[in-house]
Amino acid sequence: QLQLVESGGGLVQPGGSLRLSCVASGFTLDDYGIGWFRQAPGKEREAISCISSSGGSTNYADSVKGRFTISRDNARNTVYLQMNSLKPEDTAVYYCYAAHVVVGGYWGQGTQVTVSS
Repeated sequence: QLQLVESGGGLVQPGGSLRLSCVASGFTLDDYGIGWFRQAPGKEREAISCISSSGGSTNYADSVKGRFTISRDNARNTVYLQMNSLKPEDTAVYYCYAAHVVVGGYWGQGTQVTVSS
């Protein structure tokens, strides 16, 4: 079964940090670009970061630039999102998405991040 599984979410105080992981099973991520998205209650899903298949190119939404860092370890078939200086407005369900130019893409099931004091 081909799937992506996110983990690492939870409750954190403002200013805190979390590291999300996105692990692939049933396929290897080597040839996939990966994106992290989030969806807050009542809002549309938004793209916040992406990384190329080689890891050599990354991009960030303005809302997270300078606070979040995306990285990947192809040997572990895992992509990470390090989130620092978290704010209440970062509260959302976070999803990873693996995109392949031929095969298509896969979504994970999401992990909840709540930033609150």
